Amino acid sequence: MRKFGAIATWRGIRVTTGMARVIATFFFVGLLKPAPGTWGSAAAALVALPIMLLGGPIWLAFGVALSFALGVWATAREITPSEPDPSRVVIDEVAGQWLALLPVAFMLEALGQGAAFYGASFLAFGAFRLFDIAKPWPVSWADKRHDAWGVMLDDILAGCLAGGCVWAILHVYLSYGV
Repeated sequence: MRKFGAIATWRGIRVTTGMARVIATFFFVGLLKPAPGTWGSAAAALVALPIMLLGGPIWLAFGVALSFALGVWATAREITPSEPDPSRVVIDEVAGQWLALLPVAFMLEALGQGAAFYGASFLAFGAFRLFDIAKPWPVSWADKRHDAWGVMLDDILAGCLAGGCVWAILHVYLSYGV
């Protein structure tokens, strides 16, 4: 790879070194092995903390929208007909993980329990990974699209399902002390 924006091959993988590559791999986290999707989700959860501290859940919501929009653009440049959902593309995990964390962020901010964000984040992380890997409907529907929208949408839908479950669990726990 000679210059920024060049296309080369590394271990048989088409490698673009431009901004699309940086975004799609979430600053190259997607190149970590094994389980790059889990690494991407973990990195997203860690990055969510300073976003929350600096701007609260509104900034996190903006991060979901921005990562989704940039993710569709970057993913479209990374996928090929022979590789419609490359494992190195983890920007979809970032958008989905942040979406799963949104109910935690809004609920705990409303209650003034910011410190509980850490523990509830583990719950959101686990729920998101479960829905992302198991791919229940409608996640499986989006996953079958085999285009940039499908790559991003399956994780957005997994994030919605995980966020709903996390919200329900937190609601029961905070309301009834169960």
